[in-house]
Amino acid sequence: MPADVRPIARALLSVSDKTGLVAFAQRLAAKGIELVSTGGTRKALAEAGLKVLDVADLTGFPEMMDGRVKTLHPAVHGGILAVRDDAAHRASMQEHGISPIDLVVVNLYPFEATVARGAGYDDCVENIDIGGPAMIRAAAKNHADVAVIVDSSSYETVLAEIEEKGGTTLATRRKLAQLAYARTATYDGAIASWFAEVEAKEAAAKEAEAKAEEVAAPQSRVFGGRLAEALRYGENPHQQAAFYVGGAARPGVATARQLQGKALSYNNLNDTDAAFEAVAEFDPARAPAVVIVKHANPCGVAEGATLVEAYRKALACDPTSAFGGIVALNRTLDADAARAIVEIFTEVIVAPDATEEAAAIVGAKKNLRLLVTGALPNPRGPGLAVKSLAGGYLVQSRDNAVVDDMALKVVTKRAPTAKELADLAFAFRVVKHVKSNAIVYAKDLATVGIGAGQMSRVDSARIAAHKARDAAATAGLAEPLTKGSVVASDAFFPFSDGLITAIEAGATAVIQPGGSIRDNDVIAAADEAGIAMVFTGVRHFRH
Repeated sequence: MPADVRPIARALLSVSDKTGLVAFAQRLAAKGIELVSTGGTRKALAEAGLKVLDVADLTGFPEMMDGRVKTLHPAVHGGILAVRDDAAHRASMQEHGISPIDLVVVNLYPFEATVARGAGYDDCVENIDIGGPAMIRAAAKNHADVAVIVDSSSYETVLAEIEEKGGTTLATRRKLAQLAYARTATYDGAIASWFAEVEAKEAAAKEAEAKAEEVAAPQSRVFGGRLAEALRYGENPHQQAAFYVGGAARPGVATARQLQGKALSYNNLNDTDAAFEAVAEFDPARAPAVVIVKHANPCGVAEGATLVEAYRKALACDPTSAFGGIVALNRTLDADAARAIVEIFTEVIVAPDATEEAAAIVGAKKNLRLLVTGALPNPRGPGLAVKSLAGGYLVQSRDNAVVDDMALKVVTKRAPTAKELADLAFAFRVVKHVKSNAIVYAKDLATVGIGAGQMSRVDSARIAAHKARDAAATAGLAEPLTKGSVVASDAFFPFSDGLITAIEAGATAVIQPGGSIRDNDVIAAADEAGIAMVFTGVRHFRH
């Protein structure tokens, strides 16, 4: 046997997720490996007819305190941590009757899942594992002698080595140790983040602003995730990339099932997330809605009487940019919408669900990806946005402000009509998801011009109007749909020039946060043109 291969005589198994457990244990037992287990894991193995030693037989103590204390004992941790080639360690083991444990198989109490299902505080606390992380970390530290498994996906790797080589290699044990520490780090990070959120909610409920600010920025923060997929490359082919799933269980790309199509790229995932978050702003109980995204910016958004009508309206905003885009829907994809979407090259379709007929229509395009998420994310929901900087991270709460909750203030002589007001709310839902500086023209609950990501707000207004003229020419219209439209700005107009550009494009009403030292100049320009303007008091920068 090679020097780096460690035979396995005894394995300790204690798992919450019992996927593949019995078959794994049966193959271990077939190699003559003694099985030691706890609680529900031991029961599952015993019911399968396997001979299993109870941890209590090792420790001399029964499980106690509702299972909180069972493996925290020298008979367990000594067996895991003992360095096999150290004479003093071997002497201690012999003196105290400790037998070595060569394989530790532990996955943890389902804390993240417990939080995700909205369980109460006490239930969440009870699902914080203590003994599990201790055993995992002990085995990972002593990986020179001990193998540790934290996920059933590693079962076959370990079994194959045992059956081929008579034990595990050092290379495999190192890899398993890395996975183990990544899992405990992610687990502890989820617990720390949950405590921070609990404290923040309590502080907000007490209207203790100072305390809320303190809790929102804990002294240290951990972010982690489980590898969902290794990607071919990142934004560019020379960049490495991978997709990790972690954090709050929010419906979207992390929870989606891919029904068909080739593998998603880094850019596909990023753009699909942007599209689905944007379409979630539109309540499916109100109307079907469609968002088309290109390079993380909406290039067409609309509500309609049906999904296919909404798609046609969204596509008309910028059919050139929509080519090769991402299409997100707020309702189940139906056959009519599917037929319309596949008329042009589309990278991804994402929706809460899809009918069998729609899936079959999309399936005729073998490279087109179809994702179903099961639900829409709550646009008002909590969560964190994280951005890496050189040597650190920027962390903020999600922008979960929703225009429907805002108290709109009419600041011009003319108030918007009911139709204008509906379009203004629609436009402000969209502008929240457009990169700053952002300008969105909308008419009849559809975008008709979008200007994104410019250093000057007036340039965004001009670009949006220019795109509207191009779209009108493509559609054979006599004039762009910005005539008689409304306009939304993600932040205040610092000067009246951006507003004047929108007025020249044909806008009759404006929605913006307000708050500029030149608000009076901007309001005066609106009054002079006879248009309506409302302030939201809420800014939607998106860098």
